[in-house]
Amino acid sequence: MNAPLHTNARTSRLPLRGLAPIVAIVALAVVISGQPAAAHGISGGGLGSGFLHPLLGSDHLLLLLGVGAAAASLSAQLLLWGLAGALAGGLYGGLGGGLPAAEVLAALAITAVAALVLRSQSSPTTNANAGLGLAGSVIATAAAIHAMLHGQAVPTEIGASSWWIGAMAASTLVAGGSYLVLRKQAAIWSQRLALGLALAGGLLAFAPVLG
Repeated sequence: MNAPLHTNARTSRLPLRGLAPIVAIVALAVVISGQPAAAHGISGGGLGSGFLHPLLGSDHLLLLLGVGAAAASLSAQLLLWGLAGALAGGLYGGLGGGLPAAEVLAALAITAVAALVLRSQSSPTTNANAGLGLAGSVIATAAAIHAMLHGQAVPTEIGASSWWIGAMAASTLVAGGSYLVLRKQAAIWSQRLALGLALAGGLLAFAPVLG
């Protein structure tokens, strides 16, 4: 006598109109992949420069959106994992540390975070603690790679500390803001965003090779 539930319909189907965010994100990736590789260059120090840098570095912006989507889909604790990873990566980069093919890894980190969101939409929430630990490790690693690139480029003069304050403020605003927005929306919106981010990350990673 009870009517069947359709709780999965909103998360498993992706209507054509839902492709618009995906197309927009991939188009952004196409544009920035054709530009000179200056996303991690620092033109100057100071609070304002630090605040704008994560917003103008489009790969950083995409990652922050992904972190917010992951937090909305899985747990707000992932925001803290991202913060911890960013602090560790920034310190490592500031001390002169680096990784081979760091720019490629930074782009693939976007896809990895997006994959977390997509997995959360398709898998049941079993072994939540283990799943959250894995997700947190991915988020922290992705944030650390991007922050490492910041640390390598940040100015060393007296304005460095204020630059980092501005960068952290902007990063918190984007990741936290996207979390607050997406947690109030149907899960399909996080799925749409994640699909776009996954494609964009792959495109950014392999565009230099294909070009």
